[in-house]
Amino acid sequence: MGGASHIQWEGNLLKLLDQRFLPEKEDYLECHTHLDVQHCIRDMIVRGAPAIGVAAGFAMVLAARFIIQSFHGKNTAFSWLDFETQLIEAGDSLKNTRPTAVNLSWAVDRMLIKSLAIKDKSPERLLEEMEQEAKNIFDEDIEVNKKIGEWGSTLIHDNFTILTHCNAGALATAGYGTALGVIKSAFYQGKNITVYADETRPFLQGSRLTAYELQKEGIPVFVIVDGAAGYHLNKGDINCIIVGADRVAANGDVANKIGTYTLAVLAKENNVPFYAAVPFSTIDMSIGCGKEIIVEERDSQEITHLKGIPLTPRGVKVKNPSFDITPSNLITALITEYGIIYNPNEKKMQQFVEKGGG
Repeated sequence: MGGASHIQWEGNLLKLLDQRFLPEKEDYLECHTHLDVQHCIRDMIVRGAPAIGVAAGFAMVLAARFIIQSFHGKNTAFSWLDFETQLIEAGDSLKNTRPTAVNLSWAVDRMLIKSLAIKDKSPERLLEEMEQEAKNIFDEDIEVNKKIGEWGSTLIHDNFTILTHCNAGALATAGYGTALGVIKSAFYQGKNITVYADETRPFLQGSRLTAYELQKEGIPVFVIVDGAAGYHLNKGDINCIIVGADRVAANGDVANKIGTYTLAVLAKENNVPFYAAVPFSTIDMSIGCGKEIIVEERDSQEITHLKGIPLTPRGVKVKNPSFDITPSNLITALITEYGIIYNPNEKKMQQFVEKGGG
């Protein structure tokens, strides 16, 4: 795990780059307990479904260490049953922090399964193996993203202009990116590409984070207001749209940052391909369709204020859903680490999952 990552594990604590202050400054917060990580997830200090999953993996290690240390503090013998009960409680607490992103619950469950598999070992050994599992989640995410990038780059041709929404780059993953991973892979191949980044209200992940990442890579980028996407699509300025996803239902419906559905409708109207770059772990076959996905409603101040400055009349009522659902019939293809699913539907998704993605 490189020191340049926005997620840094240091053995007894987790350091997270505070994305709320990018691009103005790069500050890291230290997380000593799973509750610290939970706070960082809830307040979007760390964000993006894969990155949340990675952070949750390390949060479970911190939770396990705290529980084991509590036995020493009470001077009582280690009890596996008590440990398991408390670890499940910590996992449930993490899952409830941001319910839409399936990678969060996926990572927590993976860590719980790992702990069950090693329950006959000493507490010290249990911690070592749980820590290794969290590191595996981190490393695997980078490899998965690179494979998504390889597949997706076949859809990107020279002189393409790509529209993206929110931030699905290194900052939203362990360190490479899903949608931006596709863009980076195409750029590394020497293709001449330009990116239009929606500012992505209300948290401005596009103008703050996507533009920040692309500038660092030397990839030409223009920031546009969310409402300008239709104008540029209608003008013929855009060759394709690529977004990430926080959850994909069994029928191929996609939950992603609010405004994604609007882009998909506009893409369909203007005959522009619409792609979602998604790790296999983001596919949730327990959810039949997008209407079953819980959409997180966030704090009204994200809309009414910007850096503490009021933007709306005092006391005005606000609706602030963080995500929307894009029906599968509007999606040209899902780009995964195992290949591309064109025109996704329930049958194709089932066949894809039954093959283990391959």
